Amino acid sequence: MLFPLPSPNSITKPPIIGITTSCKNETGHYSLFSNYIDAVRRAGGVPVLLTPGEMHQARILDFVDGLLFSGGGDIDPAEYEGSSHPSIYRVNAERDAFELGLANLALKTSIPMLGICRGLEIFMVVSGGQLVPHIPDEFGNTVIHRADQSHCAKHPVQLVPRTRLATLLHRETEINVVSWHHQAARSAPPGWRVAAQAPDGVIEALEHQHHPWAIAVQWHPELAPEDSGQQRIFKAFVQAASQPQVVALPQPASN
Repeated sequence: MLFPLPSPNSITKPPIIGITTSCKNETGHYSLFSNYIDAVRRAGGVPVLLTPGEMHQARILDFVDGLLFSGGGDIDPAEYEGSSHPSIYRVNAERDAFELGLANLALKTSIPMLGICRGLEIFMVVSGGQLVPHIPDEFGNTVIHRADQSHCAKHPVQLVPRTRLATLLHRETEINVVSWHHQAARSAPPGWRVAAQAPDGVIEALEHQHHPWAIAVQWHPELAPEDSGQQRIFKAFVQAASQPQVVALPQPASN
């Protein structure tokens, strides 16, 4: 007996998730921790690496279904009229220009976006926000956000009830996270709201108030593959990216 083939429209294709990478190093290699790729694959997405220096940023939005802005070195303080600090490291103008430009374009569409660590900071800078140059200088060491420049830390994070993040995590109070950062958003810029904070008051997550799906976390959920709650962030992100919704959003009228 012959069975009819399913129509192309009835076949669910896994969404393509573009992930930003570091800049080319001294050996000529771009790099990205494999944890990001593993997390996207576990959630059902197809990861594609986006390297700094690409000039055709709008073209990227034509073929990816979601954007993941990964962690990495610090953003040049000149990009947000900030002050320099001895702890600022791995600044790269090419990566800054690429990711800020891509985020600016993407925020004008409905493409789902997830920012992790540096990714949150990219969203903040492109939205007119400011960054805390070095957390210990302003918040002390009651919460260790980074053990040192090469080691992660773990600490609790308090979720803001009834936010999208709290809803998708199925929790309304507190979670434990893997942390590896020394900077943070100073406050939520226009269009964003705080979704989580550390016990010391450091902003740990933000979400966009008008974009269909734009969430950023300062911690590293990709480093907690055994935590089913953390992996819900990737599952929700990939699920959102599987829906056809990349359209231009109406922009506020200029004064």
